[in-house]
Amino acid sequence: MTDLEKLLAELCPDGVEYKSLGEIASDIFRGAGITKDQVTENGIPCVRYGEIYTTYGIYFDTCVSHADESKIQSEKYFEHGDILFAITGENVEEIAKSTAYIGYDKCLAGGDIVVLKHEQNPKYLSYALSTTAAQAQKSRGKVKSKVVHSSVPAIKEIRIPVPPLEVQAEIVRILDSFTELTAELTAELTARRKQYEYYRDMLLDFGVRGEATSDCEWRTIGEVARIYNGYAFRSSELHSIGNYGVIKTTNIIDGKISEEKMEFIESEKSGFEVTPFSIVLGLSGTIKAGINDTSNTYYLNQRVAKLVPNENLINNKYLYYLLLKLSPRFSESIASGSVKNLSTASIKQTYIPIPPLEKQTRIVSILDRFDQLCNDISAGLPAEIEARRKQYEYYRDKLLSFEEY
Repeated sequence: MTDLEKLLAELCPDGVEYKSLGEIASDIFRGAGITKDQVTENGIPCVRYGEIYTTYGIYFDTCVSHADESKIQSEKYFEHGDILFAITGENVEEIAKSTAYIGYDKCLAGGDIVVLKHEQNPKYLSYALSTTAAQAQKSRGKVKSKVVHSSVPAIKEIRIPVPPLEVQAEIVRILDSFTELTAELTAELTARRKQYEYYRDMLLDFGVRGEATSDCEWRTIGEVARIYNGYAFRSSELHSIGNYGVIKTTNIIDGKISEEKMEFIESEKSGFEVTPFSIVLGLSGTIKAGINDTSNTYYLNQRVAKLVPNENLINNKYLYYLLLKLSPRFSESIASGSVKNLSTASIKQTYIPIPPLEKQTRIVSILDRFDQLCNDISAGLPAEIEARRKQYEYYRDKLLSFEEY
């Protein structure tokens, strides 16, 4: 028998009691609003609800944000062991994502956060609240719209298994081992990507325009490629399922096209096709370059452009890698300007280095090997991380599913 099985046999011979969070809570309350201008580099640590979705995992010990406490009205605090829920979100499937605070500072809870105080193992509660069964309860009865809301009463109704603290601690030990391994792999992948970006930028460094050499000339993107804007699809044309995927900026992830959260249209939209190997560039927010490395044909949404290179002058993949390098510069330029979208005119006017096609091909060959190692979901570290994630989710749900008494 495993240590967990021994503990369950000794302490829970008849099964595990399930309780609602309302029964577990020693206190439960909403946070108070913290606006952007109240966030400071120093001050009291704080959490704003969006950070629960984007920054924090199962648990955290340090806040990434701080606030000027003197400017906050009706302050609401959380402390070691408290569980935080984000009760506003963009979709039903992720609403009320939660995290456990295991640090020791006294911190401020922002608006649209619910704080749960309790006497249980905080990591255990957070793991239990991340299961498929718990998320189904969080999503129950919510209407999908542009913004989805939960509430204190809805949080109180969520039921989870509550074994003795010794059992909770052993489950946390097991699940922590999974998350630590995934964290190690993710750290290695991050290091590999930084290495890849370093070599990519080095290989694509041809000095400064105006210092042209015999093996490199400088031309504008408009001289070597045609650029097409996307189509402004009406919301009534877009569906969660359909025949043809529509590429938005959010569907460009790590230089590739992702169908996660993609919307679809029922019929083709001539002139806006994104065929295999086509290059796209998101034009709003964070500027992102991508390539359609699938066998599917997609369609361009507005604020996404397609670039079609003149193959007598520039290799398709070479242009793609150049755009990956240029994307941060494009993002910085619109972040500092009054217009928050990148125009196709400014893309066309951007100068890029054009070495001979043979040299472009050699550069692409080298970068393709780095790219596969770092980003290909079917090989290398991302595949291993994905496999570990699925394994973790399977054992998490299995470990946290008990016979109820």
